[in-house]
Amino acid sequence: MAGRLSIDNFWAVIPAGGAGTRLWPLSRQAAPKFLRDLTGSGRSLLQETYDRLQVLAQDRFLVVTGEAHQEAVLEQLPQLDGCVLAEPSPRDSMAAIGLAAAVLELRDPDAVMGSFAADHVITRAKKFTEAVRTAVAVARDGWLVTLGITPTFASTAYGYVHGVEELPGHPAARLVDSFVEKPSEAVALSYLADGGYRWNAGMFVVRPTVLLDLLASWDPEFAATLREIAALHHKGQVDRFDELWARLPKIAVDHAVAEPAASAGRVAAVPAEFGWDDVGDFDSLATLLDAAMTVDSEGPTVLGDSALVHSIDASGLVVPTSGRTIAVVGLEDVVVVDTPDAVLVTTRARAQQVKQIVASLKAEHLDTLT
Repeated sequence: MAGRLSIDNFWAVIPAGGAGTRLWPLSRQAAPKFLRDLTGSGRSLLQETYDRLQVLAQDRFLVVTGEAHQEAVLEQLPQLDGCVLAEPSPRDSMAAIGLAAAVLELRDPDAVMGSFAADHVITRAKKFTEAVRTAVAVARDGWLVTLGITPTFASTAYGYVHGVEELPGHPAARLVDSFVEKPSEAVALSYLADGGYRWNAGMFVVRPTVLLDLLASWDPEFAATLREIAALHHKGQVDRFDELWARLPKIAVDHAVAEPAASAGRVAAVPAEFGWDDVGDFDSLATLLDAAMTVDSEGPTVLGDSALVHSIDASGLVVPTSGRTIAVVGLEDVVVVDTPDAVLVTTRARAQQVKQIVASLKAEHLDTLT
């Protein structure tokens, strides 16, 4: 089956970074959300990402992660030994994805790479596979391709991509004319009614040389440094990696390449509907888990050992990881996350503000808790 579905010269790139501060204290700097099982499947988000891409890429993978997480990544995916690029320091997504592109440019001249974050949840794997296959065909013709998720509600938490004109030669794709930042609720409602806007999930498919040449159009030094690092890596000379890496700007791939490339008419979108969620906070996690439940049950949704949770007239989400019994009485849409060294109590409506607690802990030099 895998051989029939795999795509020639397709490489799966998995940027595995970020601390997931809105999911504190479940997600920490030392153990971020991509290393966690947030769906109850028994597999971490990173492992699930690998699982759905393996059928397309077979053994053609590159994971880009921080040095601090390299060991944990290989513990979860030992088959990728030799396929992990460790960043000396976080430089945002352009550096991570650009490094993978520069390495692949040397390794496989016919490569098409697809970049898919390690911490997203996708519930319809077959639809995902179809969308990636379409995107690869478009990318082979020199386009920077994004998978635009058809919105199911007027989200203010996601950025959007806009495009309605059919791409010549590729009727399933659209020419992108703009990327839009997270909108207000009123604007998000107008986007939903318009029909030409799609969620920007940060999933890009492109030939490595195309990505780097686009970057060079606006920041030639950035692209040249990435290529220099890759050349040294290719020769097994890593002495100057840290020095060169520190020169790279901290900027997202959207701002560095995708947005200006869209303005230049170089970006295409493949509309996709495959049940996507970036699990950005405990409210979205609760929604995701509720949708996955096969039977209705009273009380809050539980991620973990439900025998530890006792409730009366309560709803929301409870995550018991410390082994303690948790009782919730008379609270609606509550969020309770119990870990061995920290407990979070909030509401689903205020879940986005959890990151402010992390910032406060850092300001008080309580970094061991973050």
